[in-house]
Amino acid sequence: MKKIIYLLIGIFFGIGMFKSGAASWYRIYEMFQFDSFHMYGIIATALSLSIVATVLIKKYKLKDFNKQPIIFINKTKSIPRYLIGGSLFGLGWALAGACPGPMFAILGAGFLPVLFCIAGALIGTWLYGLVQDKLPH
Repeated sequence: MKKIIYLLIGIFFGIGMFKSGAASWYRIYEMFQFDSFHMYGIIATALSLSIVATVLIKKYKLKDFNKQPIIFINKTKSIPRYLIGGSLFGLGWALAGACPGPMFAILGAGFLPVLFCIAGALIGTWLYGLVQDKLPH
């Protein structure tokens, strides 16, 4: 039953990404050229909702689907890794024209060249797994 719930959440997410324009290469291009507020509005909305969700999770001590407590770890010494990781992520996003979330929505819409981006993301994740224990965390 949980797998069906996850599948439905993924389908809903993909439809939302596609219908909002967040899976559009053109919208992403506009954002990185500072020609349109559209994507910044989507990101600001997602950030705002995430802040509200985090506050509610902490306040009501909500649990995940497996009835395990959701724990937030305060990593104040992690700012350099977030800056480096975020810069690499943004560079990949700008070059590919898609971040990992919309890549699967784009594939679902029938745009097969995105398979190269998905392959690159999978290879990058695999490479990270190889060097993960050698990196500062």
